[in-house]
Amino acid sequence: MSLYRDEGVVLRTQKLGEADRIVTILTRRSGRVRAAAKGIRKTKSRFGARLEPFTHVDLQLYERRSLDLITQAETLRPYGERLVFDYPRYTAGTAMLETAEKLTPIEKEPALRQFLLVIGGLRTLVEGGHDPRLVLDAYFLRSLAIAGYAPALEECARCGERTGRAFAIAAGGMVCGSCRPPGSASPAEATVGLMIALLRGDWERADGSEPRHRVECSGLVAAYLQWHLEHGIRSLKHVERERPGATIAHEREVPDERAALFHGTMPNTTNE
Repeated sequence: MSLYRDEGVVLRTQKLGEADRIVTILTRRSGRVRAAAKGIRKTKSRFGARLEPFTHVDLQLYERRSLDLITQAETLRPYGERLVFDYPRYTAGTAMLETAEKLTPIEKEPALRQFLLVIGGLRTLVEGGHDPRLVLDAYFLRSLAIAGYAPALEECARCGERTGRAFAIAAGGMVCGSCRPPGSASPAEATVGLMIALLRGDWERADGSEPRHRVECSGLVAAYLQWHLEHGIRSLKHVERERPGATIAHEREVPDERAALFHGTMPNTTNE
């Protein structure tokens, strides 16, 4: 039982009793932490809006046998203030937070790279330089890579041949004609190139991609993510309803899920 300090991103909150909340936070050093915030639902709460989803906070917590207790909270970056007024970016951010929680299933297991990835993803959404669906797909692919589930995109996932012709989720990505299982998808070459660009942070290539390839890429990425999580991402249905006006005609042709790419500044190493 002791006090400790950490920084983290608030993933979600839920009611506890009459005036408290349980706050789920992905922290830099301690991984995913669930902690109680006393009196946070009261008008005069000392925490104010500092423990709302999307907020990057500096915390002091008291370790307890069950839920730790948040004793101090200071805002470092209030990402939610910018995202809440932009529906496409807000819903993309919500899907990020939900995915981050599901990819860190063990409480208090360090997950520094996942933490840095979430921070980078939210920052990229707030900056507004790229289609939010591209940012979200980039986050999905990179978070899967950190978790050890990166799809094979440049060679067959089964035999290693560099002439992949189909995408098979259960096989682990692209497969050649000989290894192709029934029911595999046959994405366009440009779609696969977009997925590769997402993983590499090649934003120039991603931003120049065609809407039809973004739609196809998004469907594959979302299906691959949810297969590995063994759970659906509830937030995706809200992202799917949003259609950028310039690409409405194209995106209605194929079930959407999101597009692909992240900024090169998006952290995918152990340094922020």
